[in-house]
Amino acid sequence: MARDVSLLPKAHLHLHFTGSMRPATLLELADKYGVHLPEALTSGEPPSLRATDERGWFRFQRLYDIARSVLRSPDDIRRLVREAAEEDARDGSGWLEIQVDPTSYAPRLGGLIPAMEIILDAVETASRDTGVGMAVLVAANRTKHPLDARTLARLAVRYTDQGVVGFGLSNDERRGLARDFDRAFAIAREGGLLAAPHGGELAGAGSVRDCLDDLHASRVGHGVRAAEDPRLMARLAERGVTCEVCPSSNVALGVYDRPEQVPLRTLFDAGVPMALGADDPLLFGSRLAAQYELARRAHGFTDEELAELARQSVRGSAAPEGVRNKLLAGIDDWLGD
Repeated sequence: MARDVSLLPKAHLHLHFTGSMRPATLLELADKYGVHLPEALTSGEPPSLRATDERGWFRFQRLYDIARSVLRSPDDIRRLVREAAEEDARDGSGWLEIQVDPTSYAPRLGGLIPAMEIILDAVETASRDTGVGMAVLVAANRTKHPLDARTLARLAVRYTDQGVVGFGLSNDERRGLARDFDRAFAIAREGGLLAAPHGGELAGAGSVRDCLDDLHASRVGHGVRAAEDPRLMARLAERGVTCEVCPSSNVALGVYDRPEQVPLRTLFDAGVPMALGADDPLLFGSRLAAQYELARRAHGFTDEELAELARQSVRGSAAPEGVRNKLLAGIDDWLGD
């Protein structure tokens, strides 16, 4: 009998803020605020998405923006974060780094600093109440001006002692150049934050190289297209740069047509550290444990290999040493059962 992957201790390093919302919560908040939702968000099934062209990406972003519009009060923020932690707890996650661009929520929460503090307070409370260790990764938007990213980097550094552990760069990596954001990432790194920009999802292996060369990434959001370049994979393996691979997201957005085509085995066999992530469960329909089940079902990962994936997620995290040790011991226990 295969072991239950929801009982496998693990860390979750790639989960976007609004995208973590439960579908039922979206419906309830939309009704509360009178927000009209398109059928793609009310059908009970994940929307049909394909983001490999501009039109498809625009549709994905539009649906995400509509979902974000129902988050209007501190209570809404607290609910979203608590429910995200509850879902992660069910999936065996003992450490969650939730990714957020606070500028998206600032207009309804009193400004950038109040929004950041509401989010951090919600994270602290949810962590205490659920037992899931939590932290925040502040992410700039690649489609906005690099000066905006510098502002966010300074904000993130300001809260390093209150739960911010990293700085990212999200949205379509086909837009703009990584090096345009090098100063923002330098500010973040100098402030003690890990660098985790998106790359290697909708753009190819070159975008992963840019994350390494221009932004000095210690993790790469997605990074899956590195599998197209053996020398790049060797570089990632040698440097221990963790790729936050989100298999269900890759298929939902059309990066690959079938789960079997996501190159998990190629990356794993090349020694590239990976942390499986759910990305945006609200839109893609599956959460963290399902990514491990996909690795087992579609790629033949054994329980020993799934345990190693879980270890890699913990090692790639910013979790405190005590949390890391507890999770690593729990992984060994899971294998021993």
